[in-house]
Amino acid sequence: MNQPHAAVVAEEFAALYGREPEGVWQAPGRINLIGEHTDYNDGFVLPVALPHAARVAVARRDDGVVRVHSSQGGGSVVEFTVESLAPGSVAGWAAYPAGALWVLREGGHAVPGIDLHLDSDVPFGAGLSSSAALQCAVLLACDELLGLGIDRPSLARLAQRAENDYVGAPVGVMDQTASLCCAEGAALFLDTRDMSQRQVPLDLAAAGLVLLVVDTRVEHGHADGAYRQRREGCERSADLLGVKALRDVEAASGPDLDALLDRLPEEELRRLTRHVVTENARVLEAVRLLDEGGLRALGPVLTAGHASQRDDFAISCAQSDTAVDTALVAGALGARQTGGGFGGCVIVLTEPALVPGITAAIAAAYAAQESWNAPAFFTATPAPGARRMR
Repeated sequence: MNQPHAAVVAEEFAALYGREPEGVWQAPGRINLIGEHTDYNDGFVLPVALPHAARVAVARRDDGVVRVHSSQGGGSVVEFTVESLAPGSVAGWAAYPAGALWVLREGGHAVPGIDLHLDSDVPFGAGLSSSAALQCAVLLACDELLGLGIDRPSLARLAQRAENDYVGAPVGVMDQTASLCCAEGAALFLDTRDMSQRQVPLDLAAAGLVLLVVDTRVEHGHADGAYRQRREGCERSADLLGVKALRDVEAASGPDLDALLDRLPEEELRRLTRHVVTENARVLEAVRLLDEGGLRALGPVLTAGHASQRDDFAISCAQSDTAVDTALVAGALGARQTGGGFGGCVIVLTEPALVPGITAAIAAAYAAQESWNAPAFFTATPAPGARRMR
């Protein structure tokens, strides 16, 4: 499906700028099997790349001018200069490609003028990393077009910095690494402390399963205060416990974990810490199950992760909880909210024959609430990471 997309993006570039692009690159969105809010705690994550991707057609200029256009950006071309780039200098959707160029320049790389045309079918605001996909596509395009020789983990760190310091969203590094480093047919087991990674085979069809994605149609935002508040709470807990990051808290359960949490002075900090410690343990358990071919046993791990997001980290919402609960009643093996939280998408591990009943039940549950948007559904197939398309 990607080559036709690349041809369309190239044709649109030519129509906009009156010349052919030098190349077309794409970077995918992602879902996260397990490991929420562990990445900025130096922890473990297990994402999967989606077929949905951001695509960018690019050509260099020799005058230091940058022109960017997005098929989803309202129709107008946004223009600025490389020299003028600074946090806050470009607003709206164009801040994401501008941030990618800014972070390259800040890293000591010579960035020329450039024309870019962007198109994406990663749903915006659905917790599928649409912004990370866009920035990773631009960064990979610049790296390969300009011959910068930046490795993929380093590109991911640059993309994270662009979103942290230019856009102002306090995200971790999972989304960017997933977009750049995932492999087809696999989940990416990533240690966000040292960026070590391993592709873990994820053959859903062989196990007689599918991963259904439910878009709750509740938009979330990473730049808002709720996400930042939780990150700051985790950092405060680590400081109070005398560790570099919550990754360094031993994975404990029962009385041992309770005794550790009792050292924290506030209930909110205890809940945040409990989520991160147990979520890291769930990632390791999920990897073990996949390595042993126990994909069906992954279901309860996913469901436990959702309960932790809901009860300890407090990042769920009524629509996500309803989707999870309804899917489980309809026979799903497991379900959880995926992404940064406060809306977005829910993933459901189930047998293919149950998908029609699950989707119908969730749609009916949403329809019973007058103020809720109707959900959207698709099945996720582990896709390749970012690459040049033409």
